[in-house]
Amino acid sequence: MPTAVRLVARLARLGARAPATPDFAAGLAAVGPAAIKLGQALATRPDLIGLEAATDLARLQDALPPAPFGAVEPVLNAACGGDWKTRFQSIEPEAVAAASIAQVHKAVTSDGRSVAIKLLRPGIEADVASALATYEWGAAHLEALGGEFARLRPRAVIATFKGWIEAELDLRREAASASELGEILAGEPDFVVPAVDWQRSTRRMLVIDWIDGVKVSDRAALAALDIDRPALARVLVNGFLAQAITKGFFHADLHQGNLFVIPPGNGVDHARIGVIDFGIMGRINRRARLYLAEILHGLVTGNYARVAEIHFEAGYVPPHHNPAAFATALRAVGEPIRGRQAKDIAITDLLEGLFSITRSFDMPVQPHLLLLQKTMVMVEGVALTIDPHVNMWEVAEPYVRDWVRDEMGPEAMIADNLVLNFRALKQLPRIFRQWVAENPMPGAAPPQAPLPPLPEKASGGWSTPWLLLAAGIGAAVVILLG
Repeated sequence: MPTAVRLVARLARLGARAPATPDFAAGLAAVGPAAIKLGQALATRPDLIGLEAATDLARLQDALPPAPFGAVEPVLNAACGGDWKTRFQSIEPEAVAAASIAQVHKAVTSDGRSVAIKLLRPGIEADVASALATYEWGAAHLEALGGEFARLRPRAVIATFKGWIEAELDLRREAASASELGEILAGEPDFVVPAVDWQRSTRRMLVIDWIDGVKVSDRAALAALDIDRPALARVLVNGFLAQAITKGFFHADLHQGNLFVIPPGNGVDHARIGVIDFGIMGRINRRARLYLAEILHGLVTGNYARVAEIHFEAGYVPPHHNPAAFATALRAVGEPIRGRQAKDIAITDLLEGLFSITRSFDMPVQPHLLLLQKTMVMVEGVALTIDPHVNMWEVAEPYVRDWVRDEMGPEAMIADNLVLNFRALKQLPRIFRQWVAENPMPGAAPPQAPLPPLPEKASGGWSTPWLLLAAGIGAAVVILLG
């Protein structure tokens, strides 16, 4: 930070009894719901705030005391268009989960189905709008300082965060995300997405099927289950890859509190994974997915030269740098972790190495990849919770290899070119019509000979206003004289 800002910060600490080690997580939790969400987003950006602060913010679990049922019942009645008892047999008054934006109650519908009701907290929209205005103001002033702040693009980070949190405030969008994710994972039957009750869901209320299972965050209950842990960890990793790599639409908040282990039962002889909370979803286009898959495959196989080429092709590294030097820098970070289990890797050293590369090679932040980077870290953490011996890279390698082969093989390239060429051919009639409109047939009159250029205006001569005035006076005289 600039010297003046550091000086003001030190003066502000005088007499404040501030702890020697800042408690960032508790401080943001005390500020309010939007600050908690901001803290969660910043926890994924140790390159922006430093490893120590990011580690502390990772403690934010988005858990707050729930609002009493009496406070949320008016919201519930408004969402139901009247008394909620016309749509539900019963609703448990004690919330089963409470976050900064909404809280969840278990209920039974009028037709006897067990469901989860997610309700926005009262007054949350106004709180979030005020907080976002403050964050945008701060980000603009930081970026104006230039240098490292300009490279880290804090305004883009806050804009991305704003998109996340505004999407969370419309539960109809969350319902649509759950529905779309369910379609994407139809080919992964062991990764369960609850169905949406569209007839009862509104902007402020989401109703989905209830999932009976054990939260992955409940380690004691998880340890008591007799399940195939390595197989379940593979289900998690492959389910995430099916979302992010294959379809480019993924659940971007896959922490332990949003994932359940569904024990065997109801005709299924093995454990499955259930997912909830679809407020934060991510998208990446096909070109970015191809780059990402090649990067992952290159890192797993040690093909650092190709990984470097991809970074330059995608525009992630400015072109004035040397691809061979970038490949060497990647090798210095990648080789020490290849073939090792995640639990044996010093994440701090790995991150410091990666951030050193981004600084040395002037790599700007890629906002469209922020959610993906955050989610990959989450998925690896959850996979280790399920199976401490899992190696996420080994699990991911066959899936990514097959996808790269299918999407970048000769058949795929021919198919892509056929599609692109067909789309281009469809535009030819429109292009021809535009050309004809801009180039009409010559008329019967012969073309006029070119005129000599206008004489340059002599310096010191009459200006245009005086010429116009003289012309006006002359025209008036002609009219008056008949």
